[in-house]
Amino acid sequence: MKASVELSMYPLGREFIPDIKEFIESLKKNEQIIVEVNGMSTQIFGEYRTIMHTLTDEIEKSFLKHGKSVFVMKIINAFLQEK
Repeated sequence: MKASVELSMYPLGREFIPDIKEFIESLKKNEQIIVEVNGMSTQIFGEYRTIMHTLTDEIEKSFLKHGKSVFVMKIINAFLQEK
């Protein structure tokens, strides 16, 4: 099943831009998903299970490395990438 996710990361209590950039670059290493970035959020497109597995792993790595962060996510079971 195809899916689209809109994700925003809010690191707490520290310089946030390096943490966000590192998280996005780590997501982009997975060639099975499409990652697009704008000023407000990151959009991820691909197979639902692949997206969710990748997010589970990357969010956990971020928590362990950087401490407290808030992740806000919207998911739809459709491929909404604009061309």
